[in-house]
Amino acid sequence: MRKFAIIVAGGKGLRMGTDVPKQFIPVGGRPVLMRTLDVFWDYDPAIRLILVLPTAQQAYWKGLCREYEFNVPHQVADGGVTRFHSVANGLAVISEKEATDALIAVHDGVRPFVSKEVIAGCFGHAARHRAVVPVTEVIETLRELSDGGTGKSQSVDRGKYRLVQTPQTFQGLVLKAAYALPYQPTFTDDASVVEASGVPVTLIPGNRENIKITTPFDLTIAEALLAAHQ
Repeated sequence: MRKFAIIVAGGKGLRMGTDVPKQFIPVGGRPVLMRTLDVFWDYDPAIRLILVLPTAQQAYWKGLCREYEFNVPHQVADGGVTRFHSVANGLAVISEKEATDALIAVHDGVRPFVSKEVIAGCFGHAARHRAVVPVTEVIETLRELSDGGTGKSQSVDRGKYRLVQTPQTFQGLVLKAAYALPYQPTFTDDASVVEASGVPVTLIPGNRENIKITTPFDLTIAEALLAAHQ
């Protein structure tokens, strides 16, 4: 089955406290987004990469590619109003015929430390189970806030919860059919869209290093992870 990866990068850098969108901030001297694309290309050079970027950022991205001599093959699609619409735009690049015998991964552009083993696991399980999401266990104690803003809370069993990562990976026609649904605010990730279409989601282990870089603290962690890998 042919493999696709839709890399969604629509950040504006607001939580990062910088004018530079978070996906373009260097980690170890190289923009985060390039490191993310590198991982998928290193996993399988035959994979078709679709990068979803806001139209206002595309010229800047092209300039970065020239500056860093970045040559990983990829196609750029226009970002949308929400993540749902951005993924839908990326999916539109893939024809119905191409999706018929394909697996499609959707990954956050600011997760450059996903392991190749997790990517391989997502594609492998999606071929059998239709819809796959990598997750990690919750290691912190969780408390659930009571309704009404009273400040009351109660402890919950963390063993019943998992932290969701990407790449969320699906059989092509499953994802195409799901994204034909009308948008709902409850669609917070691709798995929630696919579940709304009636397809169950299979969970597999992710990797703890697969953090989403959205704050200055995350950047500090990213630099430390990169130093450890090197």
